[in-house]
Amino acid sequence: MAEFAAAAARLAGVAGALLGWPPGEFWKATPAELATVLAAMSGGGGDPAASPADLRRLMEMFPDG
Repeated sequence: MAEFAAAAARLAGVAGALLGWPPGEFWKATPAELATVLAAMSGGGGDPAASPADLRRLMEMFPDG
């Protein structure tokens, strides 16, 4: 558990320094979101745009209708 806490603290620091994220934003983000943002900042290709199936799934998960 101590290793996780130390790694999380380092990542929170990176998110704050590089992204300007306050701690609350870091803790609300998923690991995939953090990885995507950091990959984009480093010039990494990342995944292509969301597919229609991805968008439908997201719309079902987060209806705002």
